[in-house]
Amino acid sequence: MSRLTETDRERIAALFYRHLEVGLHHGAQLSVYVDGERALDLAGGVTGPDGEAETGETRHVLFSSTKPYGAVTLHSLVEEGALEYDDRVVDHWPEFAEAGTEKAAVTVRQVLSHTAGLPRGEIDDRPDLWSDWDAVVEHLEAMDLVHSPGAVPAYHALTFGWLVGELVRRVSGTPIEEAAAERVFEPLEMADTGIGLRADEDDNVATLVGFEEFDRCRDPGEGLGDHAEVAAPFNDEAIHRSVIPAANGIGTAGDMARFYACLANGGELDGVRILEPETVERMTRLEAETEADGTIGREARFCLGFWKGGTTVAPYGSLSPERTFGHAGLGSSVGWADPEENIGFSYVTNGVRDGSYEHVARVNALADAVRLAIR
Repeated sequence: MSRLTETDRERIAALFYRHLEVGLHHGAQLSVYVDGERALDLAGGVTGPDGEAETGETRHVLFSSTKPYGAVTLHSLVEEGALEYDDRVVDHWPEFAEAGTEKAAVTVRQVLSHTAGLPRGEIDDRPDLWSDWDAVVEHLEAMDLVHSPGAVPAYHALTFGWLVGELVRRVSGTPIEEAAAERVFEPLEMADTGIGLRADEDDNVATLVGFEEFDRCRDPGEGLGDHAEVAAPFNDEAIHRSVIPAANGIGTAGDMARFYACLANGGELDGVRILEPETVERMTRLEAETEADGTIGREARFCLGFWKGGTTVAPYGSLSPERTFGHAGLGSSVGWADPEENIGFSYVTNGVRDGSYEHVARVNALADAVRLAIR
């Protein structure tokens, strides 16, 4: 018997549809699993300003909510013994750095915890190259460190995904988009999710809209810059068809909630196991924390591929405990797991809002409504 009653569902749905009525975004999906069962599955609004009705199968750009998919793919390879967290990246990717340099000391653990010292480079500003994996890899190999390895927690907004993706390719021989499908999406029956679109898939992705900030809500010292400007390239079909493991996951809230339900349940869901409980526990331990992240200038608590709860800016609900882990994507999406309560949660919209307050406010309202209903 679900711990969400019908009255609970009605209250949460009313809030979900209220967000659409007041114009926070054009379309959205909300999906929640409790104790391994889907307890809530909502979709509303339209796929864009002039779009069709949003459904639970409408696919969205997930932005940085993509990162955990690549991370779990890499964790599964660690579990199999293909590499270790404290291996140096050059142990598996020799061209990554010249022997004896400080960059050659970067470890897999530092890549996963955003402490590798490579938070951004020229490649971040070259969307014209994002569809060329080899060109991206060459840029990563030529990048100079911004910080010494392990010295500064600094969010690797795009480089995280390419670093993880190339490590996966080097140790498994399989491109990250295929490895993630084989190791995560297909086993969990996440049929509407992938890292980028494949050649045989239609580009029917919901249209992203960058909304104006609420008056006086933006802190100019936080974030990745103008959220609408950052989002703009991600409406292009060429970007949809690229492989950007930090930013261009294409999927649904239903699939994402299923992913987090699996992790909340120790790596197993519906008889399918993608990770052992020990791996889930290890990858969600706190690795690095800061009051002012070196990239986005706000509180951050990093584990290996996920953000932990327990900060004022964590988009997992104002009531979320430190044990909660998950990820948000550029002011439009979020997913998280609470292993103690066995909750998997995902909220996905096509309205990109300033992430330092507006996005956190709307997702926290829904997360709090769910958490308060589960007693």
